[in-house]
Amino acid sequence: MHRALTALAVSCALALAAGCGSSNSSTTSGASAPAAAATSATGSTEANTLKVNTTPKYGAPAPSSPVLSGLVPIAYRNITISPDTVRVKLGSTIRWTNYDAVEHNVTSRSGPQMIASKNFGEGKDFEVKLLHPGVIHYLCTIHPTSMNGTIEVVP
Repeated sequence: MHRALTALAVSCALALAAGCGSSNSSTTSGASAPAAAATSATGSTEANTLKVNTTPKYGAPAPSSPVLSGLVPIAYRNITISPDTVRVKLGSTIRWTNYDAVEHNVTSRSGPQMIASKNFGEGKDFEVKLLHPGVIHYLCTIHPTSMNGTIEVVP
């Protein structure tokens, strides 16, 4: 009986040692751990790091989307834009309202009309009247990958 208990204890200890603890492997897991530096043929050290793509991907309104006019509301909510694509009639006014506890802004990146707001906080809004036909791509420069939109202004 004593030998059986000893053998069981040794087996458990070996099983734990095989599945737990540190290893001598140099492999790291997880996206947050930086990769080890590599030495190039010239002897310089290059750091291999995770690069985040912050280039916004703009959507486009569907050709069948209704053309809105007058005052057109756009909500900044949960670090997103809703709706993120709109078609509006020339002369319409867009009103962006911030429903988040963090600041946002509106900054156009292309199009027939430049738009640039200051940062505005929760419960605040920003308006602009659209005076030229064309496609305007805009974003919140604070959250560009999740907060970007497209306005198609039609005559």
